[in-house]
Amino acid sequence: MSTSVLRLTGACPAAAPNSINAVLSTAARLHSHQAFRQRPRHRICQHNNSHAAARRHFSHTRTLRDDRAADLNDHDLTKLGRTLSNEFAHLREKYDTPRYPIVLAHGLLGFAELKLAANYLPPIHYWRGIQEALIAQGCEVITATVPASGTIEGRAAKLGEDIARQCNGKAVNIVAHSMGGLDARYMISQLQPKDVDVKSLVTVATPHHGSAVADWLMDEIGPDRLPKLYRAWERVTGLESGAFAQLRTGYMNEEFNPRTPDDPSVRYCSYGAYMNTPPPLLSPFRWSHKVLERLEGPNDGLVSVESSKWGTHKGSLVGVNHLDLINWTNRLRWTVLRWMGRERPFNAIAFYLDIADMLAKEGL
Repeated sequence: MSTSVLRLTGACPAAAPNSINAVLSTAARLHSHQAFRQRPRHRICQHNNSHAAARRHFSHTRTLRDDRAADLNDHDLTKLGRTLSNEFAHLREKYDTPRYPIVLAHGLLGFAELKLAANYLPPIHYWRGIQEALIAQGCEVITATVPASGTIEGRAAKLGEDIARQCNGKAVNIVAHSMGGLDARYMISQLQPKDVDVKSLVTVATPHHGSAVADWLMDEIGPDRLPKLYRAWERVTGLESGAFAQLRTGYMNEEFNPRTPDDPSVRYCSYGAYMNTPPPLLSPFRWSHKVLERLEGPNDGLVSVESSKWGTHKGSLVGVNHLDLINWTNRLRWTVLRWMGRERPFNAIAFYLDIADMLAKEGL
């Protein structure tokens, strides 16, 4: 991740003339004088040699680093499945509309609409422009709101209530981001609300197999300090803390997944995402991306591609972070890249319209 910086000084200590001998011949003095005049050339030569050596060292180091990256990529590419690089860079002219309403299920610490400063500032939407784009395409869209950091069980119950209240018995397609996919799976498999009929579940960067970041954090904090930290979180934020422990890989793979089987009448599919370059210095994902890349491989900063796979894996979005997936894109970053002649590789609106189109083509 880090790049070593090699500083070249080019310093060369000057050799003093030999003034210790008491007897110096004229020839010796002339020789010394000539050597003195040639010193700058000698210094430049040595400086250039230092540069050449440094270039060779840097080239060798870079080659080794590139070889390691290539080996890692070769190893990980076998796990990525279909890679989606520029498929959703632009909007298409036509998208089909699905038969059933789409329910948007948010992830950890999510919300449908967040109002700040009463009515003085416009509200912030979790699904930034995505709901509006789907509605403009003729889709019926419902945005669910569940406890931001509650347990999967509690969030799933609230998800079922929202769907039952807003859909009036209609069958639905659920499109879930991040932890929202776990809520939906639990609701479908375990709660089975009588007024909810789910035809399909599309998960986007959902940690179906947990997160190594959660493991690392829990291990670093330690079991003795976790209860105090949870109490502090609940006291300061007013939010529950049950979600955090459930996102560990052990809990997901040993407890949640075995007791949450898929419903054979529901169509399950998933998308993953990963950043193909290290996050910028000020990115909120800089640390977590590094941890996940070391422990689980390619990831979007919070969820690895491997953990995102469930049902039919539709592919891995390239060059996309966890917030890009819900249109929380850093516009300044893309503006700078556009000035540099690079095209924005991902448009979240195009991605979700394509999901709606896929559902429509499958009769859903």
